[in-house]
Amino acid sequence: MRQKIVAGNWKMNKLFHEAEDLVGAIANAIDDNEPDCEVIVCTPSLYLEVAGDYSEESQIRVGAQNVSEHDSGAYTGEISAPMLSSMAIDYCIVGHSERRKYFGESDALLFQKAERLLENDISPIFCIGELLEEREANNHFNVVEEQLNNSVFKFNKDEFSNIILAYEPVWAIGTGKTATPEQAQEMHAFIRGLIAKKYDKETAENTSILYGGSCNAENAKELFSQKDVDGGLIGGASLKAKDFTKIIYSF
Repeated sequence: MRQKIVAGNWKMNKLFHEAEDLVGAIANAIDDNEPDCEVIVCTPSLYLEVAGDYSEESQIRVGAQNVSEHDSGAYTGEISAPMLSSMAIDYCIVGHSERRKYFGESDALLFQKAERLLENDISPIFCIGELLEEREANNHFNVVEEQLNNSVFKFNKDEFSNIILAYEPVWAIGTGKTATPEQAQEMHAFIRGLIAKKYDKETAENTSILYGGSCNAENAKELFSQKDVDGGLIGGASLKAKDFTKIIYSF
């Protein structure tokens, strides 16, 4: 049975003391009332150890926001999957639209990053989604299918079973716009159908597919009530403990 997940993507936000306060507040909130989902905080790399300390004694799990496609070497500033594994990091975001847009990350590169993570027993939170012009041209299904075919669908069934997908309509990220629950469900069901076609129905039913794109404390409950929406990859709303906690308890 697939897992319900709420993952917070902090992006490039918070100073050190703010990060410590935030992860502490989230940990305290969920430890007082066990949630019905896996809770992941994807912090800037500088704060992974702080978050990891809290995860040892709480229900929080920790994810990174990026990883190198290389295991080691002369790649100044990069962080490798073995490094993350040595810190007991459980998850890592791969393919976020901001990485694709601002850093030119291709599907081929993202496949390599996911491959390094799986080799080191870290589950990728793999992002897919269309631009506004692609949706307006009614090409959004083709875009998402191509992204999957060019990347994670290259893994075998056992490897793929360790991947979490996150559908993020790029036009809804940081814009305040949100896909309607019906739009989210339509795409999530389409993705699940592609997984069933590529692998089998059991694999499709066991794959967690998160929604990302201006999901917040006000709309999370309605989004999460959709049959094929298994939670959210939360951006701005994950930076406030009260809002993020409310999203966690939206199931």
